[in-house]
Amino acid sequence: MKTLGLIGGIGPESTIEYYRLIVAAYRDKNPKRAYPRVIINSINLQQYLEWINANEMENFTAALVLEIERLSRAGADFAALASNTPHIVFDELQRRSSLPLISIVQATCERVKELGLKKVGLFGTRFTMQGRFYPEVFSRAGIELVVPDETEQTYIHEKYMGELLNDMFLPKTRERMLEIADELRTRKGIEGLILGGTEIPLLIRPEIFPEGGRNGIRFFDTTRIHVERLVQELLTETK
Repeated sequence: MKTLGLIGGIGPESTIEYYRLIVAAYRDKNPKRAYPRVIINSINLQQYLEWINANEMENFTAALVLEIERLSRAGADFAALASNTPHIVFDELQRRSSLPLISIVQATCERVKELGLKKVGLFGTRFTMQGRFYPEVFSRAGIELVVPDETEQTYIHEKYMGELLNDMFLPKTRERMLEIADELRTRKGIEGLILGGTEIPLLIRPEIFPEGGRNGIRFFDTTRIHVERLVQELLTETK
């Protein structure tokens, strides 16, 4: 049985959701109803946010490499980051890591491509919405990525940092985010929306909408998509 190493704590609420979903999906797909082997390394969110805000990306990257190596020493066979924002340095992490890493961005791109969508919106932290790591992956697949305007990005980022990461999921914030999604469809013609922050699905709850979307917009819950890919790897026999 393979062992997954998960970098969690960025943020804590979505890490809990990751673990719950991994266990449920693994048991559902495993004929023996076994439980997965998961090692969670919960790191200090505040320190990593300070590095990102100060653009100290080498410190940010080096610290994540050390935490991934902790997972390796603990017996993990592969690893993942339970958050979108740290994927800003994913390529460098993969280059320096002794463990294979499974990307939430790549997994999401593959899902969007499977459904044949050509233009999708992206919600997340400001670092995610303004970063190149999502557009670079999606452009290689021929998919156009659209982000909210500056005012909308500021709203989403502030609510993410001030509310979602503090376990506050308010109806008025949910409604405003859905309004921004509708406005993106009107202005830019998006066919889908990537919930590119692992706390955002906890707010919007895309699973409650018929066929996973509303008003002609398909929601992509990056947490669940990532979990499915991780469980697929857990169920792959070691060589």
